[in-house]
Amino acid sequence: MNVFFAGYNAVSSLGLSVEENVTQILQNQTGVKICQNKEWTLEPTPLSVADRQTITDTITGHYTIFEKFLIFSIAESLKTNPKFDIQSPDTLIIVSTTKGNIELLNPDKAKQYPNNRIQLWASAKIIQDYFQNPNTPLVISNACISGVQALITGMREIKARNYKQVVVVGADVLSHFVVSGFQSFKSLSPEACQPFDKDRVGLSLGEGAATILLTQDESIAQPSKIIFSSGATANDANHISGPSRTAEGQYYAMKRARVASEHFDFISAHGTATPYNDDMESVAIKRHGLEQIPVNSFKGYFGHTLGAAGVIETALSIYSLQNNILFKTFGFENSGTVEKINVIDSHQEKELKTILKLASGFGGSNAALIIKKEE
Repeated sequence: MNVFFAGYNAVSSLGLSVEENVTQILQNQTGVKICQNKEWTLEPTPLSVADRQTITDTITGHYTIFEKFLIFSIAESLKTNPKFDIQSPDTLIIVSTTKGNIELLNPDKAKQYPNNRIQLWASAKIIQDYFQNPNTPLVISNACISGVQALITGMREIKARNYKQVVVVGADVLSHFVVSGFQSFKSLSPEACQPFDKDRVGLSLGEGAATILLTQDESIAQPSKIIFSSGATANDANHISGPSRTAEGQYYAMKRARVASEHFDFISAHGTATPYNDDMESVAIKRHGLEQIPVNSFKGYFGHTLGAAGVIETALSIYSLQNNILFKTFGFENSGTVEKINVIDSHQEKELKTILKLASGFGGSNAALIIKKEE
């Protein structure tokens, strides 16, 4: 059984739709700007902040900003395919996030909501109720592979014939907890990050949301017939925050996704611009003999959006497939990874048929997802 792409949305500091994001990307813009919000950080810090005002004005009601991101993105994705029925008993909602309503750890914010609101299941139930979906939603929270793992889970639910359609939505928002956590690791770049570059010094944090609609029904699939072919996850248990130097987890995630049986035209890497992540990915790509395949990272444009990252970047990769365009890696100038890989340094047109999406995260988690055009 094939699982088809049926619609999408992406929210980041560059825009509130996939098309708005693409427009800014093609103009070589970054949404990573110096932020002086004392609620998040006591010192000026480069962060990627989405248009919260528009989202808040659009989604009224007593919802947290995280919940509003989720609702807004799903609602916008449904506009891209009116045939997709989110209220059907055959439709499942999967929520991807790493931190959810973590800002409710702040007592002043927490007292505005019921005590259970900080729990991820509570947010998922709110989304279910808002869209009047009859099925208990799933929550995928597995560090920074959450978004890609949620897409893999949605694909498997359809292939197992548990559901005919799946809504995969990912979101994370900036907060003091998130920013201070990465500051404690000394892992933030003093300017927009530089994935795979020899001068990279760390990542850029961002917030965002994205939704991808999946279906088994070819009649409501998007005209380009994008197929979610296969995917897998693997954990190397190397370290709580450090990736395997030999890329064991990423290598096996790619192997279990059957990378060896495919020819790829493009790899959308995790590409955080931390020294160890980018080296690890280069090793995994090299071990599979894919070092000549064009590779990019989107994180220089809108930062690392945590649980939303895999969904946002997959949505943009689908746009690439549909429009036969490769987006350059913002911030990349000179190769600086332990293994030489083919990092895209300029926007270019290219016939695309099959792409590989990679993700990695804390705790040794890794994921690989294969997406292709129907032959």
